[in-house]
Amino acid sequence: MTTKMEKEAAAKASDALPLPLYLTNGVFFTLFFSVVYFLLLRWREKIRNSVPLHVVTLSEISAIVVFVASFIYLLGFFGVTFVQSLVIPRSPSDEILDDDDEIIDDLMLKEDSRAAPCSAAAPCKMLPAEPLPEEDEEIVKAVVEGKIPSYALESKLGDCRRAAFVRREALQRTTGKSLEGLPLEGFNYEAILGQCCEMPVGYVQIPVGIAGPLLLDGVEYSVPMATTEGCLVASTNRGCKAIMASGGASSAVHRDGMTRAPVVRFGSAKRAVELKLFLEDPLNFESLSLVFNSSSRFGRLQKIKCAIAGKNLYMRFTCSTGDAMGMNMVSKGVQNVLDFLVNQFPDMDVLGISGNYCSDKKPAAVNWIEGRGKSVVCEAVIKEEVVHKVLKTNVAALVELNMLKNLTGSAIAGALGGFNAHASNIVSAVYIATGQDPAQNVESSHCITMMEAVNGGKDLHVSVSMPSIEVGTVGGGTQLASQSACLNLLGVKGASKEVPGANSRLLATIVAASVLAGELSLMSAIAAGQLVKSHMKYNRSSKDVTKLST
Repeated sequence: MTTKMEKEAAAKASDALPLPLYLTNGVFFTLFFSVVYFLLLRWREKIRNSVPLHVVTLSEISAIVVFVASFIYLLGFFGVTFVQSLVIPRSPSDEILDDDDEIIDDLMLKEDSRAAPCSAAAPCKMLPAEPLPEEDEEIVKAVVEGKIPSYALESKLGDCRRAAFVRREALQRTTGKSLEGLPLEGFNYEAILGQCCEMPVGYVQIPVGIAGPLLLDGVEYSVPMATTEGCLVASTNRGCKAIMASGGASSAVHRDGMTRAPVVRFGSAKRAVELKLFLEDPLNFESLSLVFNSSSRFGRLQKIKCAIAGKNLYMRFTCSTGDAMGMNMVSKGVQNVLDFLVNQFPDMDVLGISGNYCSDKKPAAVNWIEGRGKSVVCEAVIKEEVVHKVLKTNVAALVELNMLKNLTGSAIAGALGGFNAHASNIVSAVYIATGQDPAQNVESSHCITMMEAVNGGKDLHVSVSMPSIEVGTVGGGTQLASQSACLNLLGVKGASKEVPGANSRLLATIVAASVLAGELSLMSAIAAGQLVKSHMKYNRSSKDVTKLST
C-alpha cells in the first residue's frame, strides 16, 4: 500500500524534468550509475598514480554534483518511509500514522515509574499506536485522569467491545507498558458482561488439543484439553488408546450435591447447640426444604450437617443443582433458610454466607470425606498385551509403583486427597476447555488411584475415585462460544431435557475417565523410565514462537 508521503514524493519527482515520469526515472537511473562508474574509474587511476583523492578536476566535480542530484531524486522516488523501513521494521499499525504525525506525541507513553521485580525484564518504550477517533481519545484521557471509572465504560458507552478497547488504551498509557500480543478482536465481550469477567482488555489464547477416542460406558468421546504443557495431551491420548484396546472403561456417580456453609454466632454456646439440634431434627427438615427449594426450580435440599466451635455454628447445606455447577443456586437457597431461621432464633447473628466449611476452592478433608459436587468412580481392566505394547511396561511394575508412589509416598507427604500421579493436570485442562471454574480444580482433583493385578496376575485393574468433581453444563463460562463448542463435542452442551442433571453428571464421568487415562499413561512412563526423555523431546522446544507468529 502506497502511503501519503510516498505519493507526494512521487508527484514531486515527476516534475524534476519536463518529461514523462518513466523517462525521467530512466534518465536519473542512467546518470546515477554512469557517474558512479566514472568516479570509481577516476579514483582507481589516482590510486595507481599516487594522486591525492581530494585533488579533483572540473569533470570530477561535475560528476559529484550529478551523483548527489541523482541520489536525492532516487531517494525521493522511493520515499523517506521506504528508507526508514530498511533500518527500523514497522508494524502494520505504524503505517497509518503518516496522515497525522502530531498524534504521535500524544500517544507516546512515559516509562512506568513503579519498581519492577528484580527478576523482571527491563521495560520497553511503547511504539506509537494507531490514532484514535477524537471521541475515543477524549474518553481515554478522562479514564487516565480518573474522571471516568474504568469499570463504568460499558454502561457509559453502551458498546462492550469499544469499552474494552478504550480501557486497554488507557491502561497502556497509565502503566507505560504495551499490550501488543494480547488479542482484542475476535471475542464477544457482550457475552461476558455481568457474568464472566469484569473490565476486560482482551483475551488469552490457550491451545486446545484432543485426546481420544476415549471409550467410556460403551460410548466414544473425543476429550478437549486446553493446556500449554507439552506431552499432557499426548500422554492422555496414549492412556485413552490403552483403555480402548482393552474394551473401555466404566463409571458410576454415587453422590451429587453442591454445598454451602454459612457461619452464625450466638451469645452462648448452648444456644448454638440448640440451633444445631433443631436443624438436624428430621421433623424440621421438611419445612426447611420447602423454604430452601422455593429459590430455584432445580435446587433441592438434601441434607444439613453442622459443626460447633464455641458460640459459633457452621451449617453445611447440600443440595442437587440440575445441570448447573450450582454455587449461586445453593447460596440463594441458604439465604432463604437463614431469613427463615432469624424468625425462629432472633438472637442469631449471621456472620457470613460462607464459613469455609463448604469448602470451596480450598483443599479440605470435608470434601475428601463427604464429597462436593459429583462423586465419581471410574475403572478399567487393561490387558497384559496392551500394557506391554502400548504402555511399554508390565503389570507388576505398575502395581508396585502405584503402591509406593501414589499411596505410600503421598501418605508420607501428608497429602490431602492427593493420592494420585497428576489428576489436577487433566482436570484443569478439561475445565478450561469446557468453561468450568478453573479454581475449583483444587477440590475437583481430589483423587485416589488404585492398581492391582487381576486374572491370575496377567491383567491390570486400575481405578480412580474422585469425591468432589464440580462441573456444570449451563451458566458461567459454559455459554461462551469456544467453551460451548467443546461441550457440544462431548455431547453435554446445555441442560438435559430428559433428565435434569444428566449432562453435568456425564461430564463428571468423562473428567474422571480422562483422569484415569492420564494416570495410566504417566505411571507407565515413570515405570518404564520414559518421563524425562519424553519431556525433553516434546516439552523443551527451542523454537522462537515470536517469529512463528509473524
